[in-house]
Amino acid sequence: MLRLPLFRNPAGIGPILRILAMLLLVLSLFMLIPLFLLALEGDGQMWPFLWAFAATFGTGVTFILLTWGVHIELRPRQMFILTTSSWVVMSAFSSLPMQFGAPRLSMADAVFESVSAITTTGATVLVGIEHLSDGLKLWRGLMQWVGGVGIIVMAIAVLPFLRVGGMRLFQTESSDWSDKVLPRAGTVAKAIGLVYVGFTIVSIVSYWLAGMLPLDAVVHGMTSVATGGFANYDASFGQYADKPLILWLSVLSMLTGALPFVLYIRMARERSGVLWKDQQVRGLLALLVVVISLLTLYRTVRGMEFFDALTQVAFNVVSVVTTTGYASDDYTMWGPLSVVAFFYLTFVGGCSGSTSGGMKVFRFQVGLIMLVNQLRYLVHANGVFVQRYNGRVLTDDQIRGVIAFSFFFFFTVAVLALGLSLMGLDLMTALSGAATAVANVGPGVGDVIGPSGNFASLPDAAKWMLSIGMLMGRLEILTVLVLMTPTFWRK
Repeated sequence: MLRLPLFRNPAGIGPILRILAMLLLVLSLFMLIPLFLLALEGDGQMWPFLWAFAATFGTGVTFILLTWGVHIELRPRQMFILTTSSWVVMSAFSSLPMQFGAPRLSMADAVFESVSAITTTGATVLVGIEHLSDGLKLWRGLMQWVGGVGIIVMAIAVLPFLRVGGMRLFQTESSDWSDKVLPRAGTVAKAIGLVYVGFTIVSIVSYWLAGMLPLDAVVHGMTSVATGGFANYDASFGQYADKPLILWLSVLSMLTGALPFVLYIRMARERSGVLWKDQQVRGLLALLVVVISLLTLYRTVRGMEFFDALTQVAFNVVSVVTTTGYASDDYTMWGPLSVVAFFYLTFVGGCSGSTSGGMKVFRFQVGLIMLVNQLRYLVHANGVFVQRYNGRVLTDDQIRGVIAFSFFFFFTVAVLALGLSLMGLDLMTALSGAATAVANVGPGVGDVIGPSGNFASLPDAAKWMLSIGMLMGRLEILTVLVLMTPTFWRK
């Protein structure tokens, strides 16, 4: 078989196509799950999934044949390309069932929905979700679940290696790749996968025992642990607002997904309190306790019964902070303080190495450490102060990464909001839409894209822009921006 030199060259695109091929083959196998469900139900919506499976599987096989014999050895430059292209390709092919007719969405709507799913953002353009086929409901959950585990592996094994956004703070053996792929990455991925599957099963079973229908339990179990936020109803978890047990179980599932998975693995091996000792975990839990307490008091003073207020506040605050994006109530109607508070919480995110998006708690903590040290320098100009995080000395490389990411995060939100305003969107919709896309939260604030609305009414150009924003936010922004620099492409 004829093979171009480009595919035989380790510095070429051969290894990248080889890995993309394997990802597409895995994705096509996941498409068989809703396909079989629809076939068992005798639902005609099985055909779009069959066509999507054929296109995805066929493309994967084609890439395999084109790169037959290529040795996979990736260098840093190839890793940047692979990281971005894999999320783009997976999102594109995941949209095929909805483009082919389950339901038949426009390309802009289908891609927006799939990007939102794969990046576990949770924003949706679908109306009447409860009336969709069981297969599509399951597919939406599966996309977020697959995206969630991919996010964890990327955060633990890839981004520290690429020196992105200060992620080297969490460098482990799995991310010390030197200048090529480390075999240990497969072992770490397997351990993460087992933990992820275990938590998902526990979440599904707990939802089912608490009174959810089986399909609802499966979909919400997957999207809770993935901190994705896709629900089987237009009202999201408002469908279960009268069942506080389900809301509290969801709080636990979302928190599970928002904590560092590598610590779960260490905890299982060492059987010690590594989870609580982690500065990032303590910071996240402290933030949640403070915000939930204040907003519960705020709602109680305004006349709501205490337990109902606590339940609604805890659920929605955890949902936004973990970037899950569920809603059990329209929190923009709770009063002016709640609107501002939830807008601020949009940026926070969970812990690094979790399924959450946002800026991540550790960056706020490192920023606070830098601020305190700077104030010390103002008082003691000749003093020497060591900056530590989680017991480790912060290096200049790590600090630069945090500063660069933080700047470009807000810069991206600002540029995206400006672009959305040019599409005719009002200030609140444009600003919160940009923030919720880049932070991978899901619902914004306001009447259009708030917790009681969705993104269906936005123009197609705005949906494309938001899709790019969701991908950039999920890939920690710098991973994408580096591809736009001339230096990256010079030999």
